[in-house]
Amino acid sequence: MSGQRSTSSASTPVETFRSLCRSSPWRWETLQFTIAWRAPSDQGADTAPPLRAWLRRPAALRVEAADGTLLHSTTGNEQSRDALYVSATRKSWLLAPRLVTPVYDGAGLVRRRPEAAYGEAVFGDPRWSSMLDPVELAGNAPVAMVYPGANRVEVEDVAEETFAGRPVLAATVTPNPSYEPAAPGRPLVGEGRTRVLIDVGTAVCVSTTALDGPTRGAGHDLAILGVDEYLTDDYFRAAPPELSDVSRHVPWIVG
Repeated sequence: MSGQRSTSSASTPVETFRSLCRSSPWRWETLQFTIAWRAPSDQGADTAPPLRAWLRRPAALRVEAADGTLLHSTTGNEQSRDALYVSATRKSWLLAPRLVTPVYDGAGLVRRRPEAAYGEAVFGDPRWSSMLDPVELAGNAPVAMVYPGANRVEVEDVAEETFAGRPVLAATVTPNPSYEPAAPGRPLVGEGRTRVLIDVGTAVCVSTTALDGPTRGAGHDLAILGVDEYLTDDYFRAAPPELSDVSRHVPWIVG
């Protein structure tokens, strides 16, 4: 992995967790996964049937119901981008994250993120983007001065675990007043304590479980099925174009 390396001393488990939360844009290009949301425990509701999704950064997304019904499909290239670039705002000219270099720590995780065109494709719930890139739990860089409440969230009980057959870094997080959801009004974690699992290989937030209050038990489970598979545009079209069979005779009708 190329990029500038931090010269700081060895990271603590909490610092490693935060660095992992910043790392997603540089750890994968395509992802296949299932996603299911859980209601609060006191509602007695079962987990909703999972959706299955294929995503290719920056904006190609295919989503199917549990029975295989196609719910959403886009290559991300269908819309004209003329208005975006003509607007001449600074944001419209930002590069994709994969084209800029972050500052890595000694373990190859991102300590400081550069300015870039961040954002993930979503379906229905804007928290999809937050799960796929959970930087809202860490911020773009370590806080300048560590004092109570300075970080986005307080991080405790960091542990190495396994989820859906993959290594994860688990932690209990509690939001501080400085916590800002990536999707306004749709935080990835609740007001109290939330158990969070971050996949080590992709830095995707694969599970959240609220531990306190009326939302206790609520959260999500995301099972990763494939990473960096080869996915062409045809895979993200609702009806792939029909190709001519050159071995078949094409009749000529003469009127």
